Order: sequence, then structure tokens, then C-alpha cells
Amino acid sequence: MSTNDESQAADAPQRKPQWEESPSAPLINGLKYGTCGLGILIVVGLLVWWPFKGMPGLWGALIGAAIGGSFILITVIAILLTSKASPSAVMAALMGSYLVKVVIVIGVTATIKNMDFYNKPALVSVLIGAIVLVLGGELWGVMSTRTTYVDPDETTGQ
Repeated sequence: MSTNDESQAADAPQRKPQWEESPSAPLINGLKYGTCGLGILIVVGLLVWWPFKGMPGLWGALIGAAIGGSFILITVIAILLTSKASPSAVMAALMGSYLVKVVIVIGVTATIKNMDFYNKPALVSVLIGAIVLVLGGELWGVMSTRTTYVDPDETTGQ
């Protein structure tokens, strides 16, 4: 590479990664922050409930995080997977994923309802925490993503 090529490369503006320029960048950041929030909650939930209630506390925290976190994160994943599809396909994917999530949650809770290997307060507290933290993380990721937008030109009517 010549010195002229090196100076041109140094003067060129730094390009953002491809995902930061895409319209789905806010959703990707929301997924990233939501997943990080869920990971932090799992660690905190285990640090609180495992020493306090032993193995039932551990299982309650893990089940609560799995149910609460997956319920919210699957929605973002479904939107990302169908982002280039038609609006009716996106709606079908969202409604289908919601139906599958509800059936799974009802099935899991009905199955473990009378079991005693987990602590119910641990499950409920971590489940509520997962919903709040994952939604908050996703909101933060979407709201903090800088995206390019263009206002329509009022003089041309476009």
C-alpha cells in the first residue's frame, strides 16, 4: 500500500457496522440489552434465593427467569426474523408466537403446580423481575439507538 493510499484510508470516515445502519438496529440493541438484563437478574436471583432457600430457591429462580425472560425475548426475535416480510406475515408470526408462548407457560405451570422441588416465592419474584428488567432493557436499547430518519420535504409534498 502506498503512502497516498494510507492517507486516503486515514481520511475516510469510519463506517458503522452493517447492523447499526439497518432499520432493525433498535430491535437488535433492545434484544442485546434485554438479554443482558436477564443475565444480571439470573445472577442476582440465584445469589438471593439459593442461599436463602437452598435447591428449591435455585430452581424457583431459574424457572422464573426462563418463563419471564423467554416470554418477552421471543417477541423481539419473532419481529427480527420477520422484519423483511409483509405486515400480515409479521402479524401472523407475532400472534402465532404469542399463542405458542401462552400454551407453553400454561403447560409448564400446570405441570409444576403441585411439585415441591422449587420455591414458589422465588419463582414469582424472579418472573416479575424478569418481565420488568427485560422490558426495561429492551426499551432502553430501542430508545438509545441512534437512527437516521428523514422528514418529508414539505415543499415537494413527498
